[in-house]
Amino acid sequence: MTYTDVTLVDIVVGIDGSEDSTKALRWAAAEARRRGGRLKILTAYTLTWPPEAFGYPGPLPDNTREPFEEIVAEAVAQARAFAPSLDVTGAAVLGEPASELVEASRGAAMVVVGNRGRGGFASLLLGSVSQQVATHATVPVVVVRGRAGAAGGPIVVGVDASASAPQIIELAFEQAQQHGSELTAVGTYTLPIPPRGADTPPLLYDQDAVREAAAGELHAALEPWREKYPTVAVQALIGLGSPAKYLVERSRGAALLIVGSRGRGALVGTFLGSVGQQLLHHADCPVMIVRSPAGARA
Repeated sequence: MTYTDVTLVDIVVGIDGSEDSTKALRWAAAEARRRGGRLKILTAYTLTWPPEAFGYPGPLPDNTREPFEEIVAEAVAQARAFAPSLDVTGAAVLGEPASELVEASRGAAMVVVGNRGRGGFASLLLGSVSQQVATHATVPVVVVRGRAGAAGGPIVVGVDASASAPQIIELAFEQAQQHGSELTAVGTYTLPIPPRGADTPPLLYDQDAVREAAAGELHAALEPWREKYPTVAVQALIGLGSPAKYLVERSRGAALLIVGSRGRGALVGTFLGSVGQQLLHHADCPVMIVRSPAGARA
């Protein structure tokens, strides 16, 4: 099963009634409409006290569930108003947000959440909960932040030499085709570290040659997908230094930024490390985190 499997049509969106989750809801509804799929709205909540201590060994009283069910009902109404023909369902569940979203991801096309929230999904993609979702969700996770409603911008994908890169690149081409957007593929490189010590001979290298080699690797990685998606216009860019800084710069004006959950080389630690954290805090558009397929190694 690949990320582009046409049978995966459900978009799962985690909401909590906050302004950021409303942005996530609209983004997810638009994505589901583009794909001709279904939208599943989910909110999860936990209790600060055991129900048994208050005489509720079974189902919770209605006044405990009602606020969360109302949040879901309002979200369903908003999604249907935004996309009248969209198949929309919603549920409020008792449980840990990360676990519920991971479970809901099974068989879906992607999971969508806001950048910040309140209640069960507060700081979902900024702390330990976010790392659990990105590590264990079976599908890409989209964090809706920045200019969530920007139209006409390119799809930007960070490319490295990891084993999962082909799947991530194909997903980026698919997104660009669905959005009718240009694809900007970004690779970064670093220069060799000069040796230390007075008696150590200087490290000789041709900076232009290093850059050309990195550019050649990027173009080679893109070539199979250019042929498969001939209608997608592609721009390949190579930057020197920090991948986080370069990707944040390219996110300005972009419709979506796509990176892997783990990488190799310049993109090591994307999402789970400092690079991913910087993107989730500073990117100017929604960020899609793509988990490495089973069996792929960085």
